[in-house]
Amino acid sequence: MSADEDKYPAESGRRRFVKGVVGGAALAGVGATGAVSMNTLTSSSGAGGGPVEAMVIENTGGPAPRGMPQIPIEIDDEGFIKGVWPEITTETVEGVEVEIAREDIGGVTYSQEWFQYCGLESNNALDPSYESDNYFITDPAAGYEWQSDKSEGDRFNISEFDDYTEWQSDAGIGSPGVGKAGSAIWRSGDSENPMPVTILRSETIEEAAQDNEWLAASTDQGVIAWLNKCTHFCCVPTFKTAADAPRYNAADKVYCACHQSVYDPFSIVTALYISRPRPTE
Repeated sequence: MSADEDKYPAESGRRRFVKGVVGGAALAGVGATGAVSMNTLTSSSGAGGGPVEAMVIENTGGPAPRGMPQIPIEIDDEGFIKGVWPEITTETVEGVEVEIAREDIGGVTYSQEWFQYCGLESNNALDPSYESDNYFITDPAAGYEWQSDKSEGDRFNISEFDDYTEWQSDAGIGSPGVGKAGSAIWRSGDSENPMPVTILRSETIEEAAQDNEWLAASTDQGVIAWLNKCTHFCCVPTFKTAADAPRYNAADKVYCACHQSVYDPFSIVTALYISRPRPTE
């Protein structure tokens, strides 16, 4: 049976979420400036870094070396959506004590290192002890038309995604009803280099979470989120807004118009790659 047949079983009519490890060539670089040596990444000049295994939305086309990392989410009692930040621990790296945000979620080791690429490792957002309430807030520089009535810094509420089974983007790309998306930033509202996030609510995610330990722990009510930084050259892709996305089989996928990388938010896999170290003080 081929990989595609495994992910799209004919008898079920919908996708199964299958963990797969991307290794080998993926360890050769970090997606922004090319190959970086293991010694550099694990030296005393930085905290964390080195080989990391992350849950990602699968890269299915284009030059990107791997998928973009998923962000586990929680929905509070009032319906506001936040990204889960891992618990902070202290570890000794080459004789120096450093703080690392890392914890087990749904049988997966989730850590800040998932997001340490594209220069974000120096962002205040990835300082383990940076004080943030972790809610996803409106991105003032981007967003879908439905977000136009939101003010800068507004949080996202699950009620804003109530029409997720019928929603279609204003661009009319792809099929309606595959899910409703929103553009957000996370932990970095006061940064000149904010962390871009896409939030998506979908029936496919909701169904898959019923029999998948990771998705059951990292999503809620069909809501999934990921760091929206292309792993090829750090551009910011889009979901169902780019006119040329259908040409690259990306009408209902995440598409990076800069270099035509494509990501599938309905296929969550594991990726093994090199995470950059977070600079020390």
